[in-house]
Amino acid sequence: MKVRPGAPYPLGATWDGAGVNFAVFSENATAIDLCLFDAVTDRAEAIRVRLPEQTDQIWHGYVVGILPGQLYAYRAQGPYEPERGLRFNANKILLDPYTKAVGRRITWADEMHGYRVGDPAADLSFDDRDNAPFAALGAVIEPAFSWGNDRPPRTPWHATIIYELHVKGFTRQHPRIPEAIAGTYAGLATDEAIAHLVDLGVTAVELMPVHHHAHDRGLVSRGLTNYWGYNTSAFFAPDLRYSSVQTPEGAVREFKTMVRNLHAAGLEVILDVVYNHTSEGNHLGATLSLRGLDNVAYYRLEPDRPRYYRDYTGCGNTLNLRHPRVLQLIMDSLRYWVLEMHVDGFRFDLASALARELHEVDKLGAFFDVIHQDPVLSQVKLIAEPWDLGEGGYQVGNFPVGWTEWNGRYRDTVRRFWKGDGGQVSEMATRLAGSSDLYEPSGRRPYASINFVCAHDGFTLADLVSYNEKHNEANGEHNADGTNDNLSWNCGVEGPSSDPAITALREKQRRNFLATLLLSQGVPMICGGDEMGRTQHGNNNAYCQDNETSWHDWNLDDARRDLLAFARTVVWLRKTQPVLHRRRFFQGRSIRGAGVTDIQWLDPSGREMDDAAWGASFARCLGVRLNGNALAETDERGDAVTGDTLLLLLNGHHESLRFVLPAEAGHYWERVLDTARRQWRAPLSVRRASYRLSGRSLALFALRPVSEDRRP
Repeated sequence: MKVRPGAPYPLGATWDGAGVNFAVFSENATAIDLCLFDAVTDRAEAIRVRLPEQTDQIWHGYVVGILPGQLYAYRAQGPYEPERGLRFNANKILLDPYTKAVGRRITWADEMHGYRVGDPAADLSFDDRDNAPFAALGAVIEPAFSWGNDRPPRTPWHATIIYELHVKGFTRQHPRIPEAIAGTYAGLATDEAIAHLVDLGVTAVELMPVHHHAHDRGLVSRGLTNYWGYNTSAFFAPDLRYSSVQTPEGAVREFKTMVRNLHAAGLEVILDVVYNHTSEGNHLGATLSLRGLDNVAYYRLEPDRPRYYRDYTGCGNTLNLRHPRVLQLIMDSLRYWVLEMHVDGFRFDLASALARELHEVDKLGAFFDVIHQDPVLSQVKLIAEPWDLGEGGYQVGNFPVGWTEWNGRYRDTVRRFWKGDGGQVSEMATRLAGSSDLYEPSGRRPYASINFVCAHDGFTLADLVSYNEKHNEANGEHNADGTNDNLSWNCGVEGPSSDPAITALREKQRRNFLATLLLSQGVPMICGGDEMGRTQHGNNNAYCQDNETSWHDWNLDDARRDLLAFARTVVWLRKTQPVLHRRRFFQGRSIRGAGVTDIQWLDPSGREMDDAAWGASFARCLGVRLNGNALAETDERGDAVTGDTLLLLLNGHHESLRFVLPAEAGHYWERVLDTARRQWRAPLSVRRASYRLSGRSLALFALRPVSEDRRP
């Protein structure tokens, strides 16, 4: 086999038609060996080649004649001195951090650790056994793909509606998707899957992690898996588990086909990415890739005790973004997914961990600086989960311009309001209007707030209104995992109920939450399945449930079918009423001589809220008038944006009340929606001075000229 010096760039395995260039970073290794495998069943490499050159800490070599599909990995030579943070062990096969595809997943065995499992010295011991039969292997790919006329939809942020889904869970039980592709990228690319998203009216799918990940050994020993996938092993490789063809190159092509089909339907693709930690765990974890290539460079270690890791993630380790090569790894990965895989944006898991320079979260850290100046990444959608598990990690509202955030304060406020807690109306108003307190001071717009009530992490919407306590017994942790995040009201009955009154109340609460989410300023994110009553039977931490607990149930009864119709209707209302998805914050004053303010907050008497009303601890009801003719906005063409004037009434109290409707000369209010009514979409001309608003319900009205009322 002919080996040439090759080039230090690009990193990874690059086929050029005549052979493959291999390049991998290690600052502290003394040598790097390339290991080539003939088949996934091999228990040892067929060929081992010492990479002949090192340039600027990049080890590289070019092997003539290798073709796409070649399986490969590395061994790193160097000292094993854990107390100095050095964990080289040449007996361990290491996955290339830049591999574009994974050809073989790991099989758990004690040999996967750099130390002798069970030795009294723990990780200070040294394991000299070869892990080649069990290690993950990368695969060389041919990246060519026929994208045709694929174009990113580029939906403006203010017009975006996000749908969070799991690639497998969304289609695994879909009755009209063939079994051979159900639960795969190909399944999500089908007309049947896409039709549900288009009919619902969402504009983007946010895919839970699709980077290749490892199942935690402890879960595997309990017969479970890391279903959610927040345990990344390879930042460039689409997970083979979601490919119907089960070949490395096939997985890449299938992912690209999925993106192309979603784009053709006008749907953007946002990836939930995990760059804060890896699957290697803490100091007692396995040696899979980065740990064995250069532990000191890749991970945040305790400065005075480098045997141990700084853990801001709760997963055992934190990537060291202070190192330029680690920062490069993440940036190269992000650009790859945009340029080669055509995705439209990213949601960054535990993003606060990425912002830590020394210890404290620094929103001006190198990670943000590099993204902001990048001509590719600065133009895609960037969403932060603005917290981690470290001190000072809760950073909602503190991310820089150009970023949007999962708004945890929105979630908590909306849940408390519909639970019936008093004293919530002031903050509820702020959240409904786009959370200007969090985003306006830094120059951001309402769409910086990604609004959500439920997400993958926690109760589904159906369970939120049906359970007081979490029921995670199936996870095998004695129900000690997860948090009791229920801030909703479930009628005092735990779980399913045969009482028609309780069932009706729960159905109304689901409508309340969905309507609130979709009628608020900001960007709504629907947790996949909430629009049709998906339940996890009280499990609010179903990260390890790759079964019917997590998969979408497409067999809809009348109630779930009605909920889906409701969700579609409210999405349509949001999209067709410009005042519900403004690009700028409300000003609370007269705009363009319209004579009335762009927004008015009303108490049940129909008067504008005063300080006493805002501060009342018992207040549970709120009205807001949105002036559709005073938007003070223009669209992308520069044309003035106008729409209907709307009146939104919310009653978080369990008792009904009469709400005085603001009088408008020559006009009347038409009821568009009422979550308390079985016929929630029955239009009604309201000629009375007040409207009876049922307990725990929401009603929406549109202002109509009397001349347009043709009713007898």
